[in-house]
Amino acid sequence: QLLKDLEEVKELLTKATRKRIRDVLMTEKHKLELEIKNQPVPKPKDVAEEEKSSLGGYTVKINNYGWDQSDKFIKIYISLNGVQKLPAENVQVNFTERSFDLLVKNLNGKNYTMTFNNLLKPISVEGSSRKIKTDTVLVMCRKKREEKWECLTQVEKESKEKE
Repeated sequence: QLLKDLEEVKELLTKATRKRIRDVLMTEKHKLELEIKNQPVPKPKDVAEEEKSSLGGYTVKINNYGWDQSDKFIKIYISLNGVQKLPAENVQVNFTERSFDLLVKNLNGKNYTMTFNNLLKPISVEGSSRKIKTDTVLVMCRKKREEKWECLTQVEKESKEKE
């Protein structure tokens, strides 16, 4: 849809002769290009459909967490009442070198999700894991280098520097 809108705006731009109309169309073109750029990469249909059907109820974004670190790990603690009663496969974490996302499926009829992008420093995907404890999910990100992190994400560091 967005691509079709963008094409039409470009087409109208070639026809527009009035400065004010051209400016409006240019603004809209930039908005559309930005929106297209920031869209998540679509998954193949069957995978997306399968995920939706396995996700009952609605999804809640997790915003509360605690974190700690050792020489080798960054540990993120997420409190979720009753999470230990779920089958282990309902608690999934996908790691990349600079991010992870957590999905807890069907906990008291809801799904819970949390995403961390732009981790401050790279982590080892293979060395990272998750543990399910009483009312808590512990996400353990293995550090690539043994060094202290002053915060979790690049964004956090930048906002601290501004202050």
